[in-house]
Amino acid sequence: MAFDKNAFLTALDSMTVMELNDLVKAIEEKFGVSAAAMAAPAGGGGGGAAPAAAEEKTEFTVQLVETGAQKVSVIKAVREITGLGLKEAKDLVDGAPKAVKEGMNKADADAAKKKLEDAGAKVELK
Repeated sequence: MAFDKNAFLTALDSMTVMELNDLVKAIEEKFGVSAAAMAAPAGGGGGGAAPAAAEEKTEFTVQLVETGAQKVSVIKAVREITGLGLKEAKDLVDGAPKAVKEGMNKADADAAKKKLEDAGAKVELK
């Protein structure tokens, strides 16, 4: 005896909602399954994107990689950005690679990077 899928679907089509509900419950009991919808994965599902990619970075560190040829200009830029005194700013520049300022928002970090690059330094945002 072969299963007639079309006849089964026709029979389902003619059933009331209450009869369909009873059928689903009987299938759940008979086969030990649940007709509940599967929950979406915790990352929004489907795309398989890494959770780190979904989160946008909010704090940046301006990292002085190289001083460049115009050391005095870079020291002035570091003083403007950090508010450090002349000696502290010189020590920071001499100690490159070194973090100039940490915990900055994106706009401030970009502005600081541009100011340092305009002074001749090589800078990274982390």
